[in-house]
Amino acid sequence: MPICRLKYKLKIKLLSDTTFGRGDGVAGLIDQEVEHDIYGFPYLRGRTLKGLLSEECDNLIAVLSHHRRDWDEVACNLFGTLGSTLGTMAAVHVGDACLPDDLHQAVAFQIQDEILTKTEVLDSLTTIRRQTAIDPQSGTSDEGSLRSYRVVLRDLCFTADLIFEKIPNDEMLSLLAVGAMALRRLGSGRNRGRGHVQCTLHDSKWDDITYQHLNHFGKEIKEKVA
Repeated sequence: MPICRLKYKLKIKLLSDTTFGRGDGVAGLIDQEVEHDIYGFPYLRGRTLKGLLSEECDNLIAVLSHHRRDWDEVACNLFGTLGSTLGTMAAVHVGDACLPDDLHQAVAFQIQDEILTKTEVLDSLTTIRRQTAIDPQSGTSDEGSLRSYRVVLRDLCFTADLIFEKIPNDEMLSLLAVGAMALRRLGSGRNRGRGHVQCTLHDSKWDDITYQHLNHFGKEIKEKVA
């Protein structure tokens, strides 16, 4: 019997330049590169995004004055736990946050036809910024402190699939909704003005269901569904 997978979507709009850092650079060119695919499209890994969502949800649950234990259980069911077994695996699989599929397909054809190159695609969606550390006593830049990093340009929208193998209950969708609303910074350089984002939760028809589920968060859970 085939598994029925239900797909929701997390939309991420970049409100500022953002670095989906991959932890390394390009020798002689840049100190910090962004994560990108074989066609030059930047993306955010699903595992990283899941961790960010889970962290925001944990922070919100921690400030609840009532029903905190019940909502902790919802979070464990939704995101799984460390060392998960079959009984404690996450209910949701978070895919990579990527640019639109139709754009990928159109550009892939142009790369195959040698109209575009991977480098041209990456350069059209990103830019390179530079910064230096300032000596607090002299007010001048520290020698040798110049660093360069690539950023994904603001106003781009990324989408990540949220895949369930079972129908999620209202509590799970509510927790996803508040977690999405709370996730406002991601990527490297979040303390330096980069990575400001706006996230919304959508169903498979692309209807925005974020506010539809917000009000349920923090309320008593009358029927517990594992």
